[in-house]
Amino acid sequence: MTTSASVPTGSESAMPAGGTVTDRLVEANVRYADAFSDPGMDARPVLHVAVVACMDARLDLHAALGLELGDCHTIRNAGGVVTDDVIRSLTISQRKLGTRSVVLIHHTGCGLESLTEDFRNELEAEVGQRPAWAVESFRDVDQDVRQSMQRVRTSPFVPHTDDVRGFVFDVKTGLLREVDPAS
Repeated sequence: MTTSASVPTGSESAMPAGGTVTDRLVEANVRYADAFSDPGMDARPVLHVAVVACMDARLDLHAALGLELGDCHTIRNAGGVVTDDVIRSLTISQRKLGTRSVVLIHHTGCGLESLTEDFRNELEAEVGQRPAWAVESFRDVDQDVRQSMQRVRTSPFVPHTDDVRGFVFDVKTGLLREVDPAS
């Protein structure tokens, strides 16, 4: 298995002494830009699909799904849950940029399974202000995928809901397992 964590970047020596991870990323961008040529694409995904997935660093969505640059819109957040902001992005993706299908991907071993809404209380105690957002933690990944599918399907803002499917990515095998929305 190849992951970005296991592939040497060669940029370790290019990082200035005392440099930060951001410095390393900016340096990598300079090398990328040196070889970059405009592919001449617009913002409309070639496959007319939006993928909503967890932000977990172990998920290499393009590789796992056989996608190329320009194939899809990718929307990521903690847990891959469908929040108001995800609905906002899907609405723009469908209504203005031509997507018709939605693929939802949660995964095994998600960090949200170990959190509770008490996290908001802890933050409030620490910083003196309660977050306006919900943690959206869950115990049953399949049920959370079903809930996310339902949120997309019932949103009045997302017009194309006939092809909304949900999956759980197994971080040990790399395989997707489809979740039955009716179970």
